[in-house]
Formats: sequence, structure tokens, C-alpha cells
Amino acid sequence: MNRRDATTILFAFGAARAFGAHAQSKLPSQSKLLGVLSIVSAQDAKRLWLDRMLAELKTTGWIEGQNLVIELAFADYDAARLPALAEALVRKRVDILWAFPEQAAIAAARATKTIPIVFVNVPWPVEQGLIDSFARPGRNATGVASYTGVEVSTKRLEYLKEVAPTATRLAWIQDSTIQATVEGGGFDIRPFLDVAARQLGYEVRHFDISNHEALDRVFAGILDWRAHAIAVAGSPAVFAARERIAAFALRNRLPSACASSTLVDAGGLLSYNAAGGFTEAIVRSIAYVDRLLRGVSPADLPVSRPEKYELVINLRTAKALGLQIPRSVLLQIDRVIQ
Repeated sequence: MNRRDATTILFAFGAARAFGAHAQSKLPSQSKLLGVLSIVSAQDAKRLWLDRMLAELKTTGWIEGQNLVIELAFADYDAARLPALAEALVRKRVDILWAFPEQAAIAAARATKTIPIVFVNVPWPVEQGLIDSFARPGRNATGVASYTGVEVSTKRLEYLKEVAPTATRLAWIQDSTIQATVEGGGFDIRPFLDVAARQLGYEVRHFDISNHEALDRVFAGILDWRAHAIAVAGSPAVFAARERIAAFALRNRLPSACASSTLVDAGGLLSYNAAGGFTEAIVRSIAYVDRLLRGVSPADLPVSRPEKYELVINLRTAKALGLQIPRSVLLQIDRVIQ
């Protein structure tokens, strides 16, 4: 059986390296079982956020190996594996399902209607069927949303227009796998993105990037269309390909407006999104895990939305593209990459 044939990837921390029945029986009877489901790889989770998550859990009194058992399931950036991983965690009767980001949340919600779910970085939780409303989720899911509406995309493009005013043909790179709904089918975000772009006079064409194999096709399509600039929506596929996307944009002199600052760190031009990125959202989600483990119903816990946004600009990339950052934009920058 190869890696992709396995239904789950399970990890344990501390002395134990697997969570079988024998290992669980040695833990205190009051221990809770937390299932962690994510589309990312185990390596990226460990490198970027897993230790921070465990530390935050500890501050709320939940300590792995004492009163908490953690089972991790990672899809290694293959969204098709998420349903089986979610179902495996449900069969293990976890007390809470923690899911990051939206593809994992959708898989979790499809796998169970009763186990409480804490989702992280879901952009459209109402439209995707995870909750009834932000104030009263009404179902078995709650957590941290990553988006507050089309005005965020509009603001991002406003900055791009100020920095690169002559660009009028915008290639929008997005991942179609993040648009699924709990009940099946898809939620089409393109009309919302088009509103943001056309308000600023952009002609828009969308390009779908759902895996590494699609990159070459997407890049060729953008060049054939003779785009003037690119906008990059946030997704795990984009994160995994961030260096290739940034290099493509720079090589072809395409200013880029990005939903995630990680792409700007890799060489993209600018980003405008929730301050702190996904690591901050993960930290905030632990308060939900704590309350649900203590018996609060997810239906009654309002979903958290970003309160602060940050503008990040890569001045090195701007210089390479021959762009002068206007003073009006410079005064609004929250973080600069030299």
C-alpha cells in the first residue's frame, strides 16, 4: 500500500507515536479526543503551526498525554483524500473535529452532523453551508472565518491599481476546490471577484489552479491572453505553489495582488488580508476548541471574523518591475519586504 492508499496519517506527540486503543487506555479517564484534519502536509503543519497550536491548547488547560489525545490526519495537499480522512476520524469517535482550511471543513461537515466542528480560515461559511449565520451558527460547526466580503478583494485591487495604474487586463488565479458546499455542488465566487475588479476598470479572466499539474497550463493561458497583472486568491494549492507563482509573475513582469502575505514573502508584489494570516486564525480557534470540549454547543458560539487587515508590499519586487510605490500607499504599509 502506498502513501496515497492509506486512509489516515496519524501522529502522536510525546512518548507515544500512535494512538491505538492500548495507548488511549493508559490516559486519564477524563481525556478528550481531538481530531485534527488538514489538507496540508505533516511537514508543513509541523514547521508552520502545529507546535503553536499545541502550546495554545496548553494555555487553556488541555495537555496532550494528560487530559487530551490528538489524532492528526493530513491530506498532503490532495483534496480528494479529505473525505476518507474525515470519515476515519468520525469512526474513532473524536470529541471535536478541528478542520483547516475550508476543504477540510467541508469534508468534516459532510462526515458528521453531530460531532462539534471547529473550522479555521473558511472564507464563505454561510454560502458554503457550514453555518446558518455568523451570530448564530445553528449547526454543529463554528470557528474562524477568513473573509468579510467582496470589499476586501476590492481594497486589494485598489492598492494594485495605485501601484500599477496602467494595468487593465487582470488574470485572476483561484482554486476551484475551495468552492464546494456541504450539500454538494459548488459555490461560484467568480461573480463576487468580478465585481471587485470591474469597479476599478479591470477586464478579468479566471484561471483555475487546483494542483501542481495545472500550473503550466495556467501560466501559458495567462501569457496567451497577454494579461497586464495577476490577482491570486488564497488556497492551499496556491500556498504550495507560491514560489513558482511569484517567480512566474516576476519573470513576465506581472504585478501581483495576493490574498496571502506568504506569496509576497516568496516574491509577489503586495497582499492585503487579515492581520496575522492563518497562524493567527489557528491560535484564535483554540478558544473554540476549549469551550466545545467543556460542553458548549457550537450552534451557540458566534463565528469569529477578522478585525484587522494588513498591507504587505515587497519593495524588492516593485523595483524589479520598475514600479514606484506612491506615497499614499507607502503611508499605509503595515509590513515591508526589502
